[in-house]
Amino acid sequence: MPYEDGRKLSLLARDVQDLAVISSMLQDAIVPVADMVYLEREQSFIMALNRFCWETPTDEAADKRVNAGLRFDRVQRVQFRKIDREHRERFAVLLSVAYDSGVVTMQFSGDGAVRLEVSELLCALSDFDEAWPTIWRPEHQTP
Repeated sequence: MPYEDGRKLSLLARDVQDLAVISSMLQDAIVPVADMVYLEREQSFIMALNRFCWETPTDEAADKRVNAGLRFDRVQRVQFRKIDREHRERFAVLLSVAYDSGVVTMQFSGDGAVRLEVSELLCALSDFDEAWPTIWRPEHQTP
């Protein structure tokens, strides 16, 4: 979402606390399977996604979504679980991003996951479009 002065969200994570902030901004992001790409030569994993703007004040007239890019650098290996990359037209819903002992785990709905082995944590999230109103606010059931 652009800020009042026209800036867009742009975050960098180099530690677990920074990544927790990025994870909170990405909860319920919609990711086209075709837009999950490992650039082996650059040692980067990138995703284009459509994220819900959790940072938008709840007293605004409408919730918002925005297109954004997520990039992890220093990636040495990528593994997918329960994400069918044969059907590139499908979408996955991102729930969380975590880091522990050289491994980034992106958890998706339906028990899907992407696991990145990294030599160090280096992640960037940037909005690259204007936010638009949405009537679909993500909801989560509590146990």
